[in-house]
Amino acid sequence: MDEATLAQLLDPTVLTLLDGIEYSPSQELALATRLRKDGMSPELARELLAQAQLRQEAEAKFGPFAERMLFTRDGLAQATRLSVAAHHARRLLAAEPGTIGDLGCGLGGDSMAIAGLGGTVRAVDADPVTAALAAYNLRSLDTVTVEQGLAEEQDLSALDVLWLDPARRTGDGRTSAARRLTDPESFSPTLTWAFSTAAHVEGVGIKLGPALDHALIPDGWEAQWVSESGDVVEVALFHGSVRQRPGRNALVLGAGSALQIHESQLPEDDEERIGELGTYLFEPDGAIVRSGLVTALCEPLGMRRVSEKIAYLTGDTLPTGSAANAVRAYEIAEVLPAGIKQLRRALVERGIGRVVIKKRGADIVPDQVRRQLKLPDGEAATLVFTRLGEDHVVLLTQPVDLSVPAEV
Repeated sequence: MDEATLAQLLDPTVLTLLDGIEYSPSQELALATRLRKDGMSPELARELLAQAQLRQEAEAKFGPFAERMLFTRDGLAQATRLSVAAHHARRLLAAEPGTIGDLGCGLGGDSMAIAGLGGTVRAVDADPVTAALAAYNLRSLDTVTVEQGLAEEQDLSALDVLWLDPARRTGDGRTSAARRLTDPESFSPTLTWAFSTAAHVEGVGIKLGPALDHALIPDGWEAQWVSESGDVVEVALFHGSVRQRPGRNALVLGAGSALQIHESQLPEDDEERIGELGTYLFEPDGAIVRSGLVTALCEPLGMRRVSEKIAYLTGDTLPTGSAANAVRAYEIAEVLPAGIKQLRRALVERGIGRVVIKKRGADIVPDQVRRQLKLPDGEAATLVFTRLGEDHVVLLTQPVDLSVPAEV
């Protein structure tokens, strides 16, 4: 969307038309024809239908608020889920700041949560179209101001706490040609500049992608990997008044509960946590894996590792309560050979014909293995290619629904 199209979109008459569109892919051509017949330009008609579609897609992140918001596709992809934004807001507001600077505010999700919980926000985005969309999305919140500008040019002395979301894609975020950046010094603002703000304000929070190299985390900062409903959404770095505890931790959100694991829970010797295969195989949540805290689950959940540096755990009892959000569970039926011919024979003998293939510590391509197996019709199962100690094996398993209490 360019600035000319945005200006047309923000016309109250056009916004009223947008609110009345009941979008479905099968009706897109008919809707476009109707809009063109009513005298709308092709560019504006396309944008109106794109906004109607994006509003539907945005419900997963913004719930009912999406019905009265405007988006870009790339902006929606990078926007913080409202449930996670509320977590950010509570953390920042716990420091009792006067004004929070949301620098790199995007479409305004984090500012919406902060202001909605009573905070005062100065939201800034470098892209003029994105800043204008944020202003529209935040129009009903009187404790938020939105402006276009560079984070590096802001007067930090007027802010108490910063929330930074550096741009991590090329381009202006309005086209599908944008690609992800991996060098932190290519972010906008750079990660070095983001860290430097800690010398000028009471507290800093920085939202980054979950693949962040641990070596980039400065001493004394808190790094929190966050997952929500099984999806790893970010790593957030905190300093000063908004930091809770230095070091790495993983926060698992879901099903109305939360579980937090801190690096202080890691055992002194990982090898002590490697043991024999139990009744169940456990796949830790991605936030726990990304934060390097898999072994920290062993003692509190009564589990052990299947092999050194393999992010699978095993045990004989299923976790309950908030701990159930920390892992996916599979009941182990058998240990099978990893060779394709032997594996196929074993699966056919057991009547297995449909398989989900998972792997850790195994150099395979799941789709290629599935084709090589050429299984006839049969029962479903999950195959896990991994290592037990140093041995490559395949575990024949069935998923266990941890939301259903285990039978006693």
